[in-house]
Parts: sequence; structure tokens; C-alpha cells
Amino acid sequence: MKKVNFGAGPSILPQEVMKATAEACVDFEGLGLSLMEISHRSKEFQKVMDDAQALFKELLQIPEGYSVLFLGGGASLEFAMVPYNYLEHKVAYLNTGVWATKAQKEARLFGEVVEVASSADKNFTYVPKNFEVPADADYLHITTNNTIYGTELLRDIDSPVPLIADMSSDILSRPVDVSKYTMIYGGAQKNLSMAGVTFVIVKDDSLGKVSRQIPTMLDYRTHIKKGSMFNTPPVVPIYSALQTLKWIKSQGGVEAMDKRAAERAEILYNEIDRNKLFRGTAEAADRSRMNICFVMNDEYRELEQEFLAFALERGMWGIKGHRDVGGFRASCYNAMPVEGVKALVETMKAFENR
Repeated sequence: MKKVNFGAGPSILPQEVMKATAEACVDFEGLGLSLMEISHRSKEFQKVMDDAQALFKELLQIPEGYSVLFLGGGASLEFAMVPYNYLEHKVAYLNTGVWATKAQKEARLFGEVVEVASSADKNFTYVPKNFEVPADADYLHITTNNTIYGTELLRDIDSPVPLIADMSSDILSRPVDVSKYTMIYGGAQKNLSMAGVTFVIVKDDSLGKVSRQIPTMLDYRTHIKKGSMFNTPPVVPIYSALQTLKWIKSQGGVEAMDKRAAERAEILYNEIDRNKLFRGTAEAADRSRMNICFVMNDEYRELEQEFLAFALERGMWGIKGHRDVGGFRASCYNAMPVEGVKALVETMKAFENR
């Protein structure tokens, strides 16, 4: 049976990307050697790195003066690297969920953190608005998509201080005005690549402003200077990222991804709102297009496990909700075809009828 992968991450990738990556792991560029065993300093892999950085800049229209880095450690390491490189006096954090909370916790190790707003009072089911940012903050940190609770910031906000964003789960799903950000970062295993590489988009002249000494590996300037090659980079995930970037371009670019995201979300949210068995968990105005969370209505709550089993029998993979929310979560990243969402809708209708 063909499965539809709604997993939250590592997540669905285009078939073309998986095939190209698998082939390169056997024979890279006709060299008779695997991508996994050639030197990262070979001219063949240097081209992979150069092409991936250039295509990232092209697709997001990244202005001059910004660097694209491919690093290890995941977004969780960035939670510490960001304040290490940018926090001098105090910083501001918008708390919209688990990952924003974790990022804020790491920043407190380096100095004063002001939580400008939080949606914890309603279990992170909305995005706070009309909050004030201290004018003397070194930066404002936001998490644009909430993978666990299903909320999303769909527009670039205006910040009176340098803006830094964790875009792990919605990068490349919509156009972004990169000039509004000092830095954007994220784990790649949702919209960009397989697990194992972290992307960083950083404004070069924003660095070097803190008084503390920064360990070499944790200083973004190290990786800018060495072109993400200071140490051995995660070569296979970077190659996979390049194939995904090529796929996005072939599909019509970020604008096309934006339209697809809107279409998928509309189809699935319409069914959630229509179907008597289910209800959405996030406030309608802040619903995520990437992670669509829903639960059984109270009177049908005892059917939750039965629906999960029913959906799995029909090939719906990875729809169990996070333990903090319960219910169900359909992650609809860029590689998810609209047919996959329609298959889930038909599954929901079939269960309702039964």
C-alpha cells in the first residue's frame, strides 16, 4: 500500500531528491566513488556547496551582505550560538511554544532575557500580537512556525531591533523579506533536506559586536570565512538540500510553494471544520499551514485510537499528535502533494460515515 507521510520531521522529501541522493551515495558524479567517502575539499563537493548556497540565495532573493551557511548541531545548537554571538546586554523573545521556550532558556545563560509575550496561557494555541519590544534589546527572537501546537506567523513582522528567526519548519514555504532579518536559521529536516544539516542565513556586518570571547566553532564568522568548510560538513544532507532546492526551482520557486501550502491547508481545515467528529486546536487566525493539528470532539474522544488505526490501514502515516496536544497532526511540508491531503480528507469522511 502506498503511504502518505504526514510525519513532523524528519519528514517527506520529493521522490526525485531521495533518488538522486541515493544514487550519489553509490556513485557520485560518475567518479566510481560514493558521496559518503570522497573528500569534502574535492572540487566535486565544493561545487555542491557553492551551488547550494547560490540557489538558496536565488530562491529567497537574499540581498548582498548576507551569507548562507550549512552547519551541524541542529536548531538546538543555534539556540545557544545565537546569544553567544549577539547578546551583549539584554534580548527579547516571543514565546509561542516548546522550541521558542527552549531557545529562550539557552539565552538566559548569557544575559538578561525579556519575554515580550507568551501564548502559554492557552497552551500555545495562538500567536501573541501587539507586544512591545524594548528599544535597547540587542535582538528580538521569534519562532515562525509552531510544529507541536500548529500556529504560524505568516508575515514578516517589523521589529524596532535586529530580528532573528527560527524558521526550521516553514523555510521556503513562502516568500520572505530577508532584509528585515539579521539572521534566519533552522534544522533542514522538514522543508529542505534529510536530518543532519542546519541552515543559517546571516547578515555579515551584524557579527563581532559582543565583548565576550567566542569559541572558534561557535563563532559564525569562522564559518563565513571558511565557506562552511572549517570542519568536515555533513556532506550527504547538504547534497540532499541542493537537490531539494533544485526541485523547488523546477516547481516554480517559493511562490509556487506558497500557493500549494495555502491550497493544502484550505482543503484540510475545511474538512476539520465540517466533520462532526473533529475540531482544530489552534485559533483560526493563527493556524499553521505546515502542521495542522486537530482532535476528536469531546463526545467522540473514545474513538481516537480507532481513527488512528483506521487511517494507518489506509496509508496515512505519522498523523498521531504530539503528546502536549494529543489527537492528530498532519504535517504538510513542501513535498506533500495536494493528493496526499485529499486522501486524508477522504479517510476522515469515510470514518465519519462508518
